[in-house]
Formats: sequence, structure tokens, C-alpha cells
Amino acid sequence: MTLDMADLAKLTAEVVGPVLVPGDERYAEETATWNLALAHHPAVAVGATCVADVQAAVRFASAHHLPVAVVATGHGAVVPADGAVLINVRRMDAITVDAGNRTATVGAAVEMQALIEATAEEGLAPLAGSSPNVGVVGYTLGGGLSPMLGRLHGYAADHVVSAEIVTPDGELRAVDTDNEPDLFWAIKGGKGNFGVVTSLTIGLFPVTEIYGGGLFFAGEHTEAVVAAYRELVEDAPDELTASLAFLRLPPLPFVPEPLRGRFAVHVRIAYAGPQEDGARLIAALRESAPALIDAVGPMPFTTVAAIHADPVDPVPAYEVSAELADFPAEAAKALVACAGPDVALPILMVEVRQLGGALARAPRTPGVVEHRDARFNLFVATVGEPGMKEALRPALDAVAQALSPWATGNKLINFLTGYDVTPEAVAAAYPKATFAHLQKIKAAYDPANMFRINHNITPAR
Repeated sequence: MTLDMADLAKLTAEVVGPVLVPGDERYAEETATWNLALAHHPAVAVGATCVADVQAAVRFASAHHLPVAVVATGHGAVVPADGAVLINVRRMDAITVDAGNRTATVGAAVEMQALIEATAEEGLAPLAGSSPNVGVVGYTLGGGLSPMLGRLHGYAADHVVSAEIVTPDGELRAVDTDNEPDLFWAIKGGKGNFGVVTSLTIGLFPVTEIYGGGLFFAGEHTEAVVAAYRELVEDAPDELTASLAFLRLPPLPFVPEPLRGRFAVHVRIAYAGPQEDGARLIAALRESAPALIDAVGPMPFTTVAAIHADPVDPVPAYEVSAELADFPAEAAKALVACAGPDVALPILMVEVRQLGGALARAPRTPGVVEHRDARFNLFVATVGEPGMKEALRPALDAVAQALSPWATGNKLINFLTGYDVTPEAVAAAYPKATFAHLQKIKAAYDPANMFRINHNITPAR
């Protein structure tokens, strides 16, 4: 659409950051996302530097009846922001650590590694995810599954203390359990459906070191390693989280030589306890087969991103997921049959991640993350070129289908992907009554569904 130049000039005068439209020199940079599978082409992009910039952009969108999209890192980009007002919050990256209360207050675009390093100075740690450069706010609003500390402490959303959010009317609201509790409840799992969260205060934990890392095995040992993995997680203490991944890594220089251009089984280990106990717990796994790489040992929490070694450079990523009620021997056999070393697949990774522990228990402060009965999460991911969404889908779906007899039918909120944008797919991340309540809150705060460039929760009629 064509916007009135006078209106754009007024917005530009109100905003400290850049206001850009198609054809402007920095437009592509301002609209870029980490996930290159899609590209945003908004009617106007606003580079917000502060809350007032966000408010001005939201009010502009409201006045022109335009949807609003928000980008911090762009890991969660799933719907093109074409014709929308895109608010880039990457400049809002302040961190304040309150060591006495064991909390951190983060700006809208703080990345996880930056938070880990800031809190480590006080002997504390957040419930970090596997990726070092994912945005803390987006990660937390989608539940926040930590493969290091989640089984010990629950979801990151369980430990949100308060938030500041610019709602579709352009107002800045401070929300917590006492102030607008319905909205506070809704954002803790409702993702970006209710406005722009400009600040989030979250709980921290006294962790400086864990026993963790990765064990890599050659494909010919797949069945033995999978059996040892299943035995490891059967009665694991809450301090331990172990994930199993089948990797097909490219023959490129950034891949460690023993893994280059070959199939490998990667077992990811994180144990929040004494080194000797961790070593004892994984002894049978270590003995199940000769390792290509054994990188498990004591590690500062500041280096935990090395456990999963998620890609940090932007890529076109295509993913599907499913919650698994269990991972019995029959499921393991099905996984090897559909994605093991003897199968040709255009897939980079198939992961089975352990859940349970505190992730299965209700938090002290209620939130939206309520599907807690799954013991594992299946995540299937690959990279390609932009525009390969439908071309790669059959291979991704085939793996999920093979494990469907053990699927709960639900999905973790943060593991909704670009294939999960239909109303039915979004609803699968929430219990029915919870989703209905979210829709009512959406109708109260965003009846026009301005914030719909996401995994959308539609307003109740």
C-alpha cells in the first residue's frame, strides 16, 4: 500500500530511530531476520530505540489499520510481514541484574548469551535455551525450554516476575500478578499476540558451572547408543537432561573433521550437579561405543551453548516438531528405521529431547504453558534455500509421522514452526480451555487482531 508522505514525515519526527519504506537504503538491513526461509516486506519499518518509539509505531499502525510485526533476532519469523508496520527492537538491549533478588530485567532484544555473561558476573544463570543468540524475550514468551536447567527448575515462563508491554492502543502497561493479571498470565506462553514486550524481569538461579557437553558416535553404533540413551533417561534425576540427535553434517570447514560429511549420533548432556555424579550417570553411555568426539566434562555456564552447538549465522531453516508421551524401544526402532544411517534424507538433524522433572510440574505462578505430560520432544530440522518450504516438507513430515504412534497430539509453544500457522496448528499448543481464555483476553486488548504476524491467537468473537 502507499502511505501518505505527510503521515510518514510525522512518524519520522516522533521516532528517534530510523523510519524506512521500500526502496530506502537501509530497508533490507532493518527488515532482515535470522531465519532466511522468509523475507519481510513491510509497508514501513521502524527501528525502535526506546519505549516511546514503539508506542509511536503502534499508534501509527492503529491509525492506518495496519498489522504490526516485531523482530528482535528473527529466529521466530514464520509469517511474512508484507504490508505491515515492522518494529525492529534490536537496539533495545539493556540488561539490569539484581543479584539480591536473583532477577534480571532485560530489554526487548537482549540475546541469551549476553544475559548469560551478565548474570555470571553475579554467580547466577538464567534458564537458557540451546541457542546463544536467540532473543530472551521471545524465547521466554514461548515457554522457554532450557535443555540445561529446565528439568530442575521448569520453564522460563514459570519464572517471569513482571513485564512492560505496549498494547495495541499504544499504552505502556506494567503487568505482574497484581497489575492486569489476565494480561500477565496471557503473555507467559501467548508469545507476541498481545503487544510489544519492551521489558521483562525474570528469575535467576545460583549456577556457575555444570557437567556437560556432547558425545558423538559413528553411524554403525546407532542402535547401541540409542539403547544406552534410553537406559540413561529412564530414571534420570531432575539435575540431568540428555538429548539424542541424528546428525547429517555437510563436508564443510566449520564442521569438526571427525563429523564432516557423515552421519553421526550426538548425545547432548547437561548435569547440574557434582562432576563425579555426572560421570557416573553417563558411564554406561560412554561404554556403549567408541566415541568420535567426547567433549563432556566440567564447563562454565557461560559456555553451555557448546552442548548443542546450534548454528549462529543466519540460515533458511525448516522445522517440524511433536511432543512424545514416551520413547520406548519400539519408538527407537521406528526412529532408526526412518532416519538412521541407512536412510538417505535431506535433513540436518532429528532430535529427541528429554522433558519431565520440573517441566512436568505446575508452577507456583500460573501461566499458559500447561501441556506438561510429555516425556520427550521430537524436533526435526534442516536448512535449504529460501522458498523451499513445500519441497522439504515431505521429508520432515515423514519422520514425525513415523513417531506419531507415541505423539501426544500437542506441541510445545516455542516449537511451533513455519508449518504451524493455521488456527488449528496454533491451538494444538494449548489446552482447549486455555486457548479459549487466551482468545477472550486477545479480544479485550487486541480486538482488531493488529498483532497477527505470528503464531496467531485470534480474538474471541
